[in-house]
Amino acid sequence: MPTDPAAVVYTHGHHESVLRSHTWRTAANSAGYLLPSLEPHHRVLDVGCGPGTITADLATLVPRGHVTGIDSAGEILDAARSAAAERSLTNTTFRTGDAQALPFPDASFDVVHAHQVLQHLGDPVGALREMRRVCAPGGLVAVRDADYAAMTWYPASPGLDAWLELYRSVARASGGEPDAGRRLRAWALEAGFTDVTATASAWCYADAEERAWWGGLWADRTTASRYAERAAGLGYADRAAGLGYADRAELERIAAAWRAWAAAPDGWFAVLHGELLCRVRAERAEARSRPR
Repeated sequence: MPTDPAAVVYTHGHHESVLRSHTWRTAANSAGYLLPSLEPHHRVLDVGCGPGTITADLATLVPRGHVTGIDSAGEILDAARSAAAERSLTNTTFRTGDAQALPFPDASFDVVHAHQVLQHLGDPVGALREMRRVCAPGGLVAVRDADYAAMTWYPASPGLDAWLELYRSVARASGGEPDAGRRLRAWALEAGFTDVTATASAWCYADAEERAWWGGLWADRTTASRYAERAAGLGYADRAAGLGYADRAELERIAAAWRAWAAAPDGWFAVLHGELLCRVRAERAEARSRPR
């Protein structure tokens, strides 16, 4: 695994099969634990906003406030801007930025939100410290991440077992931690938070339409996305990083297993997420600004 946070590579990339999942996400299905805490005047930072569907939802909930979305991939921000424009939102701003070195002054926001971000970072604790730094005293840092080892499905499938083992290996070789959900509270405590509320929730895919969507996007992601390239070690950077965990035949077998699961009338899949609401204490304001 890379030891330099700057050397970490986003495992999935932005293939259509990835965006198929990302654009499905809403504040309701991905940030429900945060929504009761939002106030109409809040200044919100959405870290790792991707195509901006959650960002746009958050903006509708803070009509007298403002939502800033940042992502390290500048090309995806055009989609985020379009998502906001389609809803005639005037209280959103999008810019590139690094979660581990946020380009904002101390205490700039009332709420700092990150969905499925910490699992992809080389220094999630450092990122949480940065989120705390830019959050105003009394504000909230809200994070939610999946836990791959806790994902479960029916019926049993050796092909999906192989998928899970492969994905966790590739994600860790890329510098991330795929089982982030269970680690969120530990990371937050290490980052210096003392007022932490931890919860969990799940996505569940069970009816025919849900299975076709979830199984199909993972089948395509397994053979055509940046994750597939890294799993097979196709690029120079992948080979230099020691990747190459599966050949094309194995990736096709895993994709077929996803399609078989999707076609099973009794198929069921659950994705467990860890969630945190971290209150920034007023007495921590000075400490946030100290050199790290």
